[in-house]
Amino acid sequence: MKVVLSTRNPSKAEQIKAVFEGFPIQILTLGEAGIEGQGVEDGTTLKENALKKAMFVHQKDPSVWALADDTGVFIDALDGKPGVDTADWHGQPAKTDDVDLVTRWILGELKDVKDRCATFETVVAIVSPDGEQYFFDGKVRGKILKSARAATQPKMPYAPIFMPEGTDKVWGEMTVEEENQISHRGKAFRQARDFLETLR
Repeated sequence: MKVVLSTRNPSKAEQIKAVFEGFPIQILTLGEAGIEGQGVEDGTTLKENALKKAMFVHQKDPSVWALADDTGVFIDALDGKPGVDTADWHGQPAKTDDVDLVTRWILGELKDVKDRCATFETVVAIVSPDGEQYFFDGKVRGKILKSARAATQPKMPYAPIFMPEGTDKVWGEMTVEEENQISHRGKAFRQARDFLETLR
């Protein structure tokens, strides 16, 4: 089975492909599938954005299964922000690709805050060649540290500062395998993988 993953983010692609390793499901990124452009993430929920990205693939190539996700972090002390705007949220209307800027902004917002609890959530959308839609969800609780403990990763500003419950590492200190075992993304994509397995 060939599945096209609607992303150009190499860090995300590595994580997701690792979930499918050993299974007879071929995962291709947009670039690997020869698809130009990418879906627009202008929805108001994670589910809407995940579906928009999956539908982008479906419209480009209806013959394949389309797979996409959207992830948000919901910080208790910030009334659930940044939520759907997690990847580029830095307190300004304009989007940014400066991952370090986002990391610094969050740490600044929480500088004197005791409650640093947060929830990461991933919603995965699958669109079949027939246009049928399927959704899967994964969540993990944890806390935002007071300073970075690892290097930032492309489009992953929380990798150096988010520590999941039950661990003593931030995302950026974990191997791909360790992260996939406990992460919101790992949970959601394992459900998606198991669903696709039933279709073979």
